[in-house]
Amino acid sequence: MAAPEEHDSPTEASQPMVEEEETKTFKDLGVTDVLCEACDQLGWTKPTKIQIEAIPLALQGRDIIGLAETGSGKTGAFALPILNALLETPQRLFALVLTPTRELAFQISEQFEALGSSIGVQSAVIVGGIDSMSQSLALAKKPHVIIATPGRLIDHLENTKGFNLRALKYLVMDEADRILNMDFETEVDKILKVIPRDRKTFLFSATMTKKVQKLQRAALKNPVKCAVSSKYQTVEKLQQYYIFIPSKFKDTYLVYILNELAGNSFMIFCSTCNNTQRTALLLRNLGFTAIPLHGQMSQSKRLGSLNKFKAKARSILLATDVASRGLDIPHVDVVVNFDIPTHSKDYIHRVGRTARAGRSGKAITFVTQYDVELFQRIEYLIGKKLPVFPTQDDEVMMLTERVAEAQRFARMELREHGEKKKRSREDAGDNDDTEGAIGVRNKVAGGKMKKRKGR
Repeated sequence: MAAPEEHDSPTEASQPMVEEEETKTFKDLGVTDVLCEACDQLGWTKPTKIQIEAIPLALQGRDIIGLAETGSGKTGAFALPILNALLETPQRLFALVLTPTRELAFQISEQFEALGSSIGVQSAVIVGGIDSMSQSLALAKKPHVIIATPGRLIDHLENTKGFNLRALKYLVMDEADRILNMDFETEVDKILKVIPRDRKTFLFSATMTKKVQKLQRAALKNPVKCAVSSKYQTVEKLQQYYIFIPSKFKDTYLVYILNELAGNSFMIFCSTCNNTQRTALLLRNLGFTAIPLHGQMSQSKRLGSLNKFKAKARSILLATDVASRGLDIPHVDVVVNFDIPTHSKDYIHRVGRTARAGRSGKAITFVTQYDVELFQRIEYLIGKKLPVFPTQDDEVMMLTERVAEAQRFARMELREHGEKKKRSREDAGDNDDTEGAIGVRNKVAGGKMKKRKGR
């Protein structure tokens, strides 16, 4: 990491519990009136635990390490102090927020724009998968806040004329543990070298790993630690279950659960992009409104999927772990771990999609004969034995025929899709992505191929 400055180990924010009872409003935390109104309009009636701990300290100008899980309101915990400071000393290129994924970047930008709309805050999202040129133009306008993934930001720092962060006042690293797990260490290092040492830094992370501690020593000055999650904890209002099933019946049990709990919104986690796509096709063939979200989809498709789900136009979102952290999807009632997570910590993040902000929710984990050890690790990590989700096996078995037929269709569609991708690549360069409609094949065959023959 960048050369450490004279850093002490973080002091704990020891705030008396009584204060939490009394401090009910953002105004009490020291947030300025304009921003308090913006919070009201967003429906933020009272600050969350992490906000109560972090905001007053941030307003005093301290560096902060926030240990908080997703859904705890940490975006507000760093956005409000930054906007508060921006109002006092308006300046372009004022703050930089680094995030591990594109989706999270867009989400943070939405919150900045919503909170800062009345004061004319401009933000730019600088992430991969989107045209560099338009981003360079956005940077040339010198926005107040940049929200970026490390790789693409470095790209612009090196190649976009006239763009630098020498005047930066605030640096935020959100989900720092994930930024480092995704091997962005060298990029973060480079960024730390080209921004002023005289700045405020907020580091937020769900877990305190060795890498995060190393980053903290390199990037923060005498930070205060605000921890609101105990070591590995799942929310109290979350009902967690498991189902032990032979792996060949996973699809059938999934359909049974979706029928049993119909009327809820679901987030179903699969381990691979391919399985996400296959399961989405399978469920669509059975008449469920399911949409996939995974790393092989183009950026616009991912955001499209996410927005349909957010707008409740679809009730089932299938996702890989790429999508599992940091996404603020407000209304997931049930999380299904269709494929058990290989890292027990991912379980915490997956089930963190439901029972957010005080609402209750269910999480159901499928455990096959191959997953027993992984499941035991999860139980050990969260420190509780999970109960079995009650199922009527005879009713499940009645579904096998319909499911088998849908599986066959899904396989055919995937195969057709694979061939179509090959053809369209040969034909038009690879501009395809994985949620294209089946039947594009005909367009390819009827369109560009014929033109070529006619030349």
